[in-house]
Amino acid sequence: MAPSAAGCGGRAGTTGAPGQEQGDVVVPLTPLSSPPDPPDPLAMPLRESPFPNRALAALDYLAEGLLAPSFWAVNHLLDLQPTTAERRRQRERRCGRCGGCAGRALAGSGCAAVLLLSLPLAALGLLLWLPVQAARRPFAYQRTAGTAPAEPWDLRQRRTFTFLSANVCLLPSGLAKFSNLGQTPQRAAYIARHLAPAPPEPAHPRAGLAEPWHGGARGYGGTLRTPAGSAAGQVPGQVLAEVPVPVSVSVEAAEPVPAVLSERFPADADFVCLQEVFDAGAAAVLRRQLGGTFPHVLSEVGGRGLRGGQLKLLDSGLLLASRYPPLAARYRGFPNGTREDALAAKGLLAVQVLLGSARGRRLVGYVGCTHLQAPAADAAVRDAQLTLGLRWLRQFRQAQEQPGDVVAFDVLCGDLNFDNCSAGDELNQRHRLFEEYRDPCRQGPGQDTPWAIGTLLNYLKIYEEPVSTPEKLKRTLSQPMGRHQFLAGPILSTGQPDPAATCPWQGRRVDYILYRPHHGAVPLQTEVAGFSFITQLATRSDHLPVALRLDVAPAPP
Repeated sequence: MAPSAAGCGGRAGTTGAPGQEQGDVVVPLTPLSSPPDPPDPLAMPLRESPFPNRALAALDYLAEGLLAPSFWAVNHLLDLQPTTAERRRQRERRCGRCGGCAGRALAGSGCAAVLLLSLPLAALGLLLWLPVQAARRPFAYQRTAGTAPAEPWDLRQRRTFTFLSANVCLLPSGLAKFSNLGQTPQRAAYIARHLAPAPPEPAHPRAGLAEPWHGGARGYGGTLRTPAGSAAGQVPGQVLAEVPVPVSVSVEAAEPVPAVLSERFPADADFVCLQEVFDAGAAAVLRRQLGGTFPHVLSEVGGRGLRGGQLKLLDSGLLLASRYPPLAARYRGFPNGTREDALAAKGLLAVQVLLGSARGRRLVGYVGCTHLQAPAADAAVRDAQLTLGLRWLRQFRQAQEQPGDVVAFDVLCGDLNFDNCSAGDELNQRHRLFEEYRDPCRQGPGQDTPWAIGTLLNYLKIYEEPVSTPEKLKRTLSQPMGRHQFLAGPILSTGQPDPAATCPWQGRRVDYILYRPHHGAVPLQTEVAGFSFITQLATRSDHLPVALRLDVAPAPP
């Protein structure tokens, strides 16, 4: 499989000195009024290429060109497998299934011929590509606007930050077919367009996010409430208690639900963390579109080639877009990936961002993005990855914090590939990660809040009429039987459905946004201001994106 092409825009990273962890980079920004610190040995200017010189960049370009014909043939061979929507359209045509099979057989023969003829070129390309990847930096950094000086921050005032996390399943179209998806270029264009929409702005600044009822009895910081009032006063994108019920969902099962479902992305997101952006063309589309709204984009994260004795054909698939400039970033790859996951450089991306300044002190935040081992039977592998990720986050904070820094937030986003309802995920549900980071949707191991729902869809049903648009998907998932019908249900450790699971279920919630509360003598405190499950990607992903709004306010005296 051909590696992704180098992205456009500025690049950052470092190969590091002997014994130094690869993936650290400090982006030089306009200094604050505080006394200058000693030069950081990891500091370096931004570069246009992820390679240290033009010769290596040229070799990478040549290697990709040699691999391209074989990659095209393999991708198109895999892409011949129809999705459930394509099968339905074939049945509706006059020629029926026979015509579709004949067309696929003819196309498959052509792709197989191209593959056989291109194998010598692919072998030469692989010999060039492997050593070049060893010199490549672990991520690409795009900056589409000049870095402004840090804005003053009055620590007596409340500030709000919005985080969005989504598994977008942007693999090459052939691989995406294994998730009943395809047409990766078209899906990438749709996702990019809606993540960074053009004006006008929404009518309500908090549209797309549910708000908690502060002082409620349930939850650690308040509970999400069902808004009162008529539909005329409804905030756009939110679900009220009375909602239309799809034809396939029983009206008898309808019950009021909190306003946590939104049919669109929050327009004021400050940080976007994406997983499974594996396709090079999709990554380029996202960078180009997101760059107009998010000046800072980290993509192509992870090392490919031979890493720790394993061949990595894909990077980590992580992408982080930010409205705030990064001060430092580090990627570290999981060493224990197995099965099909071993072909991707899954790991953890940790970023320190500059939020402002107060009396000569830096106001900083930490954002982590990760994607854990996928197969259901690999709970022990995920447990080890959670332990590594927690350790790496601590080490990154300790390495980057400077005397006088004020930390506004520490957030971890990603697809953790386990839920809080399945008996098969019990090992991961009890990990000590949840002792250090808080999950707004969780009451304890094995128990979510009543308003939380699953984020993993039944991938074989994503094209059915009741979930075929963002609006229909929102209405359907607002009902218990709709969730039971279209969300993936609890599983055993083998990955098989759990026959003892209560019905109807909330669904498997595998996509998380966690935050770490403030401790010690810190002048700030963090409060959850809203959380949403988003249906914007109906028919374009088998996951529901999630969004978290955090209020950073002065700590009580």
